[in-house]
Amino acid sequence: MSEIKKPKRHSPLSHVQSKHVSNSIRERVLKAAFTLFREHGFSSTSMLDIVTRARVSKRDLYALFNNKHAVLAACISERAQRMRRPLDPTIPVPQTRDGLATLLVELGVSILKTVCHPEVLTVFRLAIAESDRAPEIARTLDSSGREANQKALTELLRKAQARGLVLAGDPAVLAVRYLAVLWEDLLIRLLMRVREAPKEREIEVRARAATETLMALPLLAACRRKQEP
Repeated sequence: MSEIKKPKRHSPLSHVQSKHVSNSIRERVLKAAFTLFREHGFSSTSMLDIVTRARVSKRDLYALFNNKHAVLAACISERAQRMRRPLDPTIPVPQTRDGLATLLVELGVSILKTVCHPEVLTVFRLAIAESDRAPEIARTLDSSGREANQKALTELLRKAQARGLVLAGDPAVLAVRYLAVLWEDLLIRLLMRVREAPKEREIEVRARAATETLMALPLLAACRRKQEP
């Protein structure tokens, strides 16, 4: 009577090792792909170029991504997460208006330094260039970057209002106003390459201007109401 062969059981260790190898290949692919997209453009880069630069097999590449747009989407999604500067929810809301102002200045400086980085600007340009053919890529960038920061700021202002640090006003509207003053036309001019990235001094000035405008908005509105006949 022949023996019944028992199915081989993969140890948890072998599963972990396999996952580690897969992650390593993915990182190499995305790093190689982003470098090629930046150097030669998306349309001029082929899947074969990515395979060659990453030193992986076609099988490995297609096991991770169905096509080049999927590779680009992953590149942008990964970098969009780094662009996020949401406030740590565990950090308590400042007790004073001065403390809140300091936090808002720090947030503005962080956002500007992150988004004005050459690699991040490349991400924006790639998303814009492919927005007609793959609009989901631009949506991913927007939701993971700008929208996430705006939601975090809105929540901070809502909590600050509860403490009486910011007077009446829709927190979402105040957040939009803050970001508008922070950026003005800086981002579009950087994307068009018609100006240099801002230096430390300009970044701080912009962050302070956005903070001062936001902190003063309710007060200005109150002054206008008093002046009305």
